[in-house]
Amino acid sequence: MTNTQDTKLNISAGTASVLVATILVAIKLWALGETGSLSIAASLTDSALDLIVSLTGLLAIVYAARPADDDHAFGHSSAEDLAALAQGILVTVSAIVIGWSAIERLLSDAPPPLAAEGAGMIAMGISIVVTLALILWQRRVVARTGKRVVAADSLHYISDLLPNFGAIIALVASSAFGISAIDSVIALAAALLLLFGAWRITKASFDALMDRRADPESIAKVEALVVNWPGILGYHDLKTRTSGDRIFVQVHIELDGAQSLEKAHGIGAGLKHEILRVMPNADVLIHKDPAGDPLSPNRTT
Repeated sequence: MTNTQDTKLNISAGTASVLVATILVAIKLWALGETGSLSIAASLTDSALDLIVSLTGLLAIVYAARPADDDHAFGHSSAEDLAALAQGILVTVSAIVIGWSAIERLLSDAPPPLAAEGAGMIAMGISIVVTLALILWQRRVVARTGKRVVAADSLHYISDLLPNFGAIIALVASSAFGISAIDSVIALAAALLLLFGAWRITKASFDALMDRRADPESIAKVEALVVNWPGILGYHDLKTRTSGDRIFVQVHIELDGAQSLEKAHGIGAGLKHEILRVMPNADVLIHKDPAGDPLSPNRTT
């Protein structure tokens, strides 16, 4: 599949995410007005954040797809990490507000009763169906393109299903048994789930912006290829970093200094092509050194 086709699929997934988030916000806003349920308020807040996340994610996908230029020689993929960092901060603040409201309602002597539970359950049921449809499309796109920002968005919507089911449980408990405290308990649990998700999003985006190395599995793949590639006598200074869904790799390989430049180039080019075949989202830079060169530090042989 070409990069243009990948980009179109990723944009379609981002657009679908924005549309679904808009629909969910409208449904849950109506349900909150009808029921007064704090668990629905938590789910509404999560969906409102999803809308912001999806919109910024879509803009990041479009911007990151731009080719490198004079001002951004390594491309624009860091836009995805900046968007994710902002999303993580927004989710954290909202989770704290929801959690605090839930605690206040639990400690209240006369917590407000819920109303129109049936309408609320229908609204949350529709939300679950719409969310599942989006997740199925996102997973299909991820399977074909491997786009990390789409995969992260999909995982976020999967985690949204729990608060939606929780809101239904709270409404059933209120309607059938008159127990409204479960609504606050579920809202508090949803807030904790949001905090956990926000921490993961924030940490991953911060690590990428700080040029943290790639994951150990990716590094191990590169090392295995370099060590076993014909004609390479050693390597040193293997460095990686991530930006958006891209992995930047640079490595010094040690070759027989007596061979022709054309043959040395062929060895390096072959290794680069194989790394890109295994890791299509990589940006690879290979430097060639004569084996035993005393000016090459940290040699492995």
